[in-house]
Parts: sequence; structure tokens; C-alpha cells
Amino acid sequence: MLGARAQGGWRALRRCASLPRAVRLRVREALGAREAADAVRVQGWVRSVRSQKEVLFLHINDGSSLEHLQVVANPSLENRDLTFGSAVEVQGKLVKSPHRKQNMELQAETICVVGPCDIWSFPLKMKERHPLEYVRQFPHLRCRNNTLGSLLRIRSEATAAIHSFFQDNGYVHIHTPIITSNDCEGAGELFQIEASSEVRESAEKTHFFNVPAFLTVSGQLHLEVMAGAFTHVFTFGPTFRAENSQSRRHLAEFYMVEAELSFTESLQDIMQVMEDLFKTVTSTVLSRCPHDVELFHKYVAPAQKDRLEQILKNKFVTISYSEAVEILKQASQTFTFKPEWGCDLQTEHEKYLVKHCGEIPVFVINYPYDLKPFYMRDNEDGPQHTVAAVDLLVPGIGELCGGSLREERLPFLESRLQRLGLTDAYQWYLDLRKFGSVPHGGFGMGFERYLQYILGVDNIKDVIPFPRFSHSCLL
Repeated sequence: MLGARAQGGWRALRRCASLPRAVRLRVREALGAREAADAVRVQGWVRSVRSQKEVLFLHINDGSSLEHLQVVANPSLENRDLTFGSAVEVQGKLVKSPHRKQNMELQAETICVVGPCDIWSFPLKMKERHPLEYVRQFPHLRCRNNTLGSLLRIRSEATAAIHSFFQDNGYVHIHTPIITSNDCEGAGELFQIEASSEVRESAEKTHFFNVPAFLTVSGQLHLEVMAGAFTHVFTFGPTFRAENSQSRRHLAEFYMVEAELSFTESLQDIMQVMEDLFKTVTSTVLSRCPHDVELFHKYVAPAQKDRLEQILKNKFVTISYSEAVEILKQASQTFTFKPEWGCDLQTEHEKYLVKHCGEIPVFVINYPYDLKPFYMRDNEDGPQHTVAAVDLLVPGIGELCGGSLREERLPFLESRLQRLGLTDAYQWYLDLRKFGSVPHGGFGMGFERYLQYILGVDNIKDVIPFPRFSHSCLL
């Protein structure tokens, strides 16, 4: 049975529906209109209310724009439920606004409160610039904050731009599995999944899928399967890492953009796609979401706009892992982790390398053989044995993308899997090298880390729709 408040909202909708029909416009459409209109209907949420003796002013927003639509009304239309946060439907005339900062405004003839809002208990307050730390406490309400609204519109545009980039360049979009038996990264940081009934059974139970199953850490291996039939493929979906970390750089659930290219023997080909993807998507976001991006660059990271424009004009730098280690060894800076050949680069190392190269994104190539997973192509060099791997480092963040040429030579792959004791688990992967194998490679880019970088956000948890700040804080 509906509660009293829900019933009131339903009755308000019915009252609004009984009014003469008018052209429904989104706030963004109303603000961008070139001509006045006599019968317009706009729906949204009240962002401010200002009542004067002879006029009532409202600002409403429906999520389609950072800018609010000003509504001008007769004070007789005001009622006690018309408050900040309430949901309304306004009908009236769309006219040119006399104010320079807004193109159009709505002269209201009727205002229906569809859903009232208790302003005393509502945690977001009118005309307050709530810090990101504050709105994190309310994952179910924070999308109503201007900053998070801008973030979600930017996410949407960036997602569309990524799909457009790959489709425009002839890639086939593949939906890779979320549930898998593969550990692509080999790090053991996996979420194992079981049916709820299995958890209550004895330890001697059989698995739901007859084998242990996990949430995916990467779609790469499945993309490699598809790269045996399609020369260019990509995927863009959720991935999971069971890292027990509350740092500003890590998420348990995040989105990954991954691509595989067949018939390529050059790491440079992979790097060029990575650079083109970054620059194309960033340029698109800057052009399509100028006001939303400006909000971040004005209030969150004031210098980020100039840095991005500089990066988009310059070619990314390339250095080898060996060169990177020598640069770090000669640095005057003292590192927490001493740089040594054969050791993985830490975040502090990555940030220094970018700074050393002029605050321009840096490709680091040819990593030590023993540092990287089994599928990366052996460079057959020495005495420092390396693989054809690449990481893209960006200012202030560190690693943004990682990729490699894949080992397409069956004897090399068989030998490495045997040494690792993985031959049986990856027999299907060996089969790919027996039946029409070609030189190929690919890469992955963390979507949230990309957004964190272009917007200059300090905490990566502020660029996701629903933050999870502790294991007990799941919505």
C-alpha cells in the first residue's frame, strides 16, 4: 500500500496530467531555445526559491544541464510544499530573459509540486557549496549535488566518445564475461563467487560452475579469443580487484576500456592507439561538456585546464624501462622504494618520471621478463631479459594504461606456462596459437583513473556514481 507522501505525489501527477497539454522541454532545451514559445512544460527539481512581494523566482534543474532554468511566477502560485529539493512540473510561456547570464526564462502559469522535500532533514542545503568529503556520506543523494551532476554528465559523454572512437576506427564491440575462471593478471586479487546456498553447505560441496569462479579482473583473454576472428576488437565494462585498500587511487569495482589488434608486430602501433584514444576522447569531452568541465577546473583543480591543453598539443614521450631506472637512480629526490632494475615501478617513481620528462604523458616500454604476466611477448634480448610491454604514465596519477604485444609463438608460450605450472588451466589459450595464430597486441585503460586525471580530482572515489568507502558501506 502506498504511503501518504507517495499517494500525495501520485495525486499531484494526476492533477498535472489534467492540465492542458504543452510541449515538454528539458531544461537544456529550454535554455538553448532560439525562439519564445507560448505553451511549454518543464519538469525537474527546485534548486532555489526566492519570494518577493510581487514576484516569485524559482530555479529548477532536471539533470540535463549544469545551468538552472529560471522560473518567474505570480506569488499566488507559491505553496508550503514548494521548497528547495521538491520535484515540480511547471507550465507556462518560454520567453527571452532580460538577464545577460541566461538566454531564456519560463513565465509560469501553473506550478504542480509532484514530490515535496523536507528541507530540515534533507542533507543538501540551498546555495551551499558542499565539499566532496561531505557528500560522500550520502551516496543515495549526492547525485543531486552540482559537482556530482557534472561528473555524471562527463562520464556519460566520455563513455559515448570512447565507443565512437573505436567504432569510427573499425573495431567490433565485444561483451566479455563478468564471471570467469581466469585470473588474467596473475596477482591473486580476486573476488570468488558462490551461490548463497553453497556458502551454507559443507566444505565438500561442488562449485556452482564445477570449477572456482571469480569476478573478472580483465576482459583481455576473452578479447584475444575474438581477435582470432576480428582484426580489431574492444570491450568496455566493469572489472573487480579484491585489494583491501582505502587509498585515493584504488577501487574494488571500476570500468576498463580494453582493445586488441591483430596482425601487428609493433609496440608503437599499440602506443599510437592509446595516445589517439586519450586525445580524441579528451577533446570530445572538453568540447561537449565545457561548463561541467569548467566547474572542476575552477573549483577542484584550477590549473588542470592549461595542463590538459598543453598535453593535447604535444606528442607523448617514450623511454625504456632501463632508461627509467637510470633516471630514477640519478634523481636528487629520496624515494621510499629504492629504484633497482628488475623491481616494479612504484607510484612515486612514475610521478617523478613524468615530471622529469616535462609533465607530458610518458610511455615506458620493455619491462623485465619476470615482472610481467605470461602472455606478454618475449623480446629475446639480453643480458637484461625483457618483454614487449608498455605503461602510459600521466602527471599526478602515474599509470593510466598498460599494454603489450602478446606472445603468439606456441613454443615460447608452452615453455613459460609449463614453468609456471599453468599448462592445464590455459590449454584453451594454447589452442589459439595452434589454429591460425597471428602477431597481435592490446592494452587496457582504467576509466575512473582517466576521469580522475582529466578533471584533477584527488580521490578516485569521487568519480564513481556510487562510492563505497568501507566494506560495510554498500548501497
